[in-house]
Amino acid sequence: MTPDEQPHYAVIDIGSNSVRLVVYQHLARAPLPRFNEKSLCGLGRGLAETGSLAEDAMEHALATLRRFVAIASAMEVESIDILATEAVRRADNGKAFIAAVRQVSGIEPHVLSGEEEAHYAAMGVLAGLWRPSGVVGDMGGGSLELALVDGEKVLDHRVSLPLGALPVTAWLEEGTATTKARIDALIAPHVGDFAGQRDFYLVGGGWRALARVHMAATDAPVRVAHGYRVEARRMREFAKDLRAMAPRDIARLEGAPPRRAPTLTAAAIVLERLLAALSPQRVTVSALGLREGFLFSRLEKNEQENDPLIEGARAFGVPRARVPGFGEALQRWTAKLFGNETVSERRLREAACLLSDIAWADHAADKARDSFERLQQFPFIGLDHVKRVRLAATIHARYGRHP
Repeated sequence: MTPDEQPHYAVIDIGSNSVRLVVYQHLARAPLPRFNEKSLCGLGRGLAETGSLAEDAMEHALATLRRFVAIASAMEVESIDILATEAVRRADNGKAFIAAVRQVSGIEPHVLSGEEEAHYAAMGVLAGLWRPSGVVGDMGGGSLELALVDGEKVLDHRVSLPLGALPVTAWLEEGTATTKARIDALIAPHVGDFAGQRDFYLVGGGWRALARVHMAATDAPVRVAHGYRVEARRMREFAKDLRAMAPRDIARLEGAPPRRAPTLTAAAIVLERLLAALSPQRVTVSALGLREGFLFSRLEKNEQENDPLIEGARAFGVPRARVPGFGEALQRWTAKLFGNETVSERRLREAACLLSDIAWADHAADKARDSFERLQQFPFIGLDHVKRVRLAATIHARYGRHP
């Protein structure tokens, strides 16, 4: 069965703030999203005060679920997983809501524990970045998950804290000082497990939005958030400045998604306090998290061990090549030219070989420029921004005769 013949796969993520559907081309080491949509249902809104999911939020979520299941059916998706997280797990009426989800969708949902959320978020980082090692932090609408990864696996230290965007936004009404004290008190018992790591990996829409604002403020040349890396000190200073701003002023910032503006202050203050407590050296953004981690867990062990950059380059480049097997033949030939290359250099060379014929049908005057721009934006995983630009420059040189 060729990749194009493999069945589509989808995940519906019922979170504390939003319900999201992602349809992937198929279960793969480098999953390519075909469809991605979310609806802000606010299931966790008021949960801390009432202990229950609000009726209007449940109705909104179930209506969204019906539509998402219909979309997946129209796209001929053969396998759907439904994941439910913090709000559903904690609510007094969570079981009744899950029964309604089951009835509406015909699918048995996975209600994840806090440790499972942390585990799958960390698995998503393992899936999306090359040999990550450090702390994974996933801030969602209802909770914050922390986990450790060592390059190939998720370690035993995993924790879920009630530091999501919705509760922290509510605390901010009591004042910044009070909110900082509450955040610090929740983080403090776990500092010993997570401090001292060089790298901190950001997962979650709020932190990703914050990173996009930072990218715009610093005029980052690549606009894809995944793989964006910055000194932790600079990101902490930026988060500290951002959380001092009014939400209406945050909404005016370049790169700030309007729908995220009301909760970006919460995202900023949690990140600032966390970086202060853990003292990492670098912060890296991962666009892959819980959903992709769950997908990754469904792959066979040998497929999990494949290089995501090479698999992504193969999926994008091979169907566009004029000669079957040309990219692999070029890999073998060029290997003889670079006997002393590092692992990082080998990965980029092999990816470039697989992408070497992507622009043959373009106008001759546009091949170099269009290839460069295309590769800067394509949803490759397994590389940071520096390597992404090097890969794009290599293909630009292939068509333009100079970097």
